[in-house]
Amino acid sequence: MNLQNRLDLLERLGQYISADGEPWQTAVERASRENAWFTPEFIQLAANRIATHFLAKDKLSAWATQYKIPAENPHPKNVGIIMAGNIPLVGFHDFLCVFISGHRQTIKLSSRDETLLKHLVEQLYEWDAQTKELIRFETMLKGCDAYIATGSNNSARYFDYYFKKYPHIIRRNRTSVAILDGNESEADLGKLADDVHEYFGMGCRNITKIYVPKDYDFLPLLNVFRKYNQFAEHNKYKNNYDYQLAVLIINKQYYMTNDSIILHENPSVFSPVSQLNYEFYTDLAAVETSLSANNDIQAIAGINHLPFGQAQQPSLTDYADGADTLQFLLEL
Repeated sequence: MNLQNRLDLLERLGQYISADGEPWQTAVERASRENAWFTPEFIQLAANRIATHFLAKDKLSAWATQYKIPAENPHPKNVGIIMAGNIPLVGFHDFLCVFISGHRQTIKLSSRDETLLKHLVEQLYEWDAQTKELIRFETMLKGCDAYIATGSNNSARYFDYYFKKYPHIIRRNRTSVAILDGNESEADLGKLADDVHEYFGMGCRNITKIYVPKDYDFLPLLNVFRKYNQFAEHNKYKNNYDYQLAVLIINKQYYMTNDSIILHENPSVFSPVSQLNYEFYTDLAAVETSLSANNDIQAIAGINHLPFGQAQQPSLTDYADGADTLQFLLEL
């Protein structure tokens, strides 16, 4: 299958998602039943962003041109992909990179996200039978020429061991932060609320910690964050909220809450579901220096960084962990 055929199929896939037809709605409902964290609203949000930011014709063509992807891949390899399942379709970008590069791929899906990508690939099978030779799913990965694996820090150690003899990209735990100066508008805070709350805060691009100036007034932020108060009706989220609140109360630690999210002063950039860590600063340059040396950071929003509201809207070239996936594939 040549490059143009692959580009055409990907564009058609984006149109299929955007059309939101009955087969896609059925797949969304099934995925939501299988994983309570995957609400239909968040599945549609993730899928529509893929259609808009990844599968638009002009963006795909520019991406392929930028990397000078040849019309034919004369020596296709079999790339094994181990996908995460923390947010809906989180492994789509890896699938996309391998597909557009002309390599074959064998995918091991997360048990938490087994429906959505399979459904989309089945559409490709239906539109062009050649895709069956390029994409397949397996419960175990063996005999691949290269590997892309995403998981926790613990699983990454196993991936490093098992795949050390092969070209590989191994991804570990990462998270994102925001820097505020206290002059944010209500609209800015509303967009920050999205960066924090979308997908229940479970993505590596979700903001899990904010840096605020000394004497920062948290009341406007807490009030704006009430736009997600409906999370209190989500059983799994509410269980996390109640647990984290109980821990802080028992340990007599200071916290703030608007009844749907907990703010806690904590040096860690990672925070549990339902909690947002914060840290005061007096020297912005020192914060920047600290974050630039922190390998746990995926994205930074706020002053001199990503605009609020865009943390969970990566472009085609926003590669996870800073590893250029497409360049890696083209060099196999």
